[in-house]
Amino acid sequence: MKKGFSLMRQKLVNKPNIAFFVDGPNMIRKEFNLNLRDIKKRVEKHGRIAIGKVFLNQFAPEKLIEAVANEGFETIIALGDPEQKTDVDVAVAVHAMEALNNPEIDGIALATRDADFLALFQKVKEKGKTTILVSVSPGLAVSLKHAADIVELL
Repeated sequence: MKKGFSLMRQKLVNKPNIAFFVDGPNMIRKEFNLNLRDIKKRVEKHGRIAIGKVFLNQFAPEKLIEAVANEGFETIIALGDPEQKTDVDVAVAVHAMEALNNPEIDGIALATRDADFLALFQKVKEKGKTTILVSVSPGLAVSLKHAADIVELL
């Protein structure tokens, strides 16, 4: 019995650390009916989420921000011109590059459909770290799907 516990503990310790970023405006949409908890579980199959952030624009409802916090994610609100909808892509890329340069992080997981993140995935792989894409089929950029080491379609 003790031996089994020891092996289980060793397996948990050896799980890769993943930085997980959610492109909120692209993925958390009514038409996809996605549950943040389900998305999180898909990533946790591949490692331990050491960094978890959901990026939203300035129009995100307070209930959504609260739901994100309840799942243990940090909410990043990308601010921009109040007259226009703010694109969160730059904020996601900046935070992902910070995580990429963290020696404790073994992989980057990204929930998006956006081909704009292809260069990010290429840089992550260049640094020898794993790329995980969590997405939905409608509107998924094929180039991003092919660039990922692991693809989790919801």
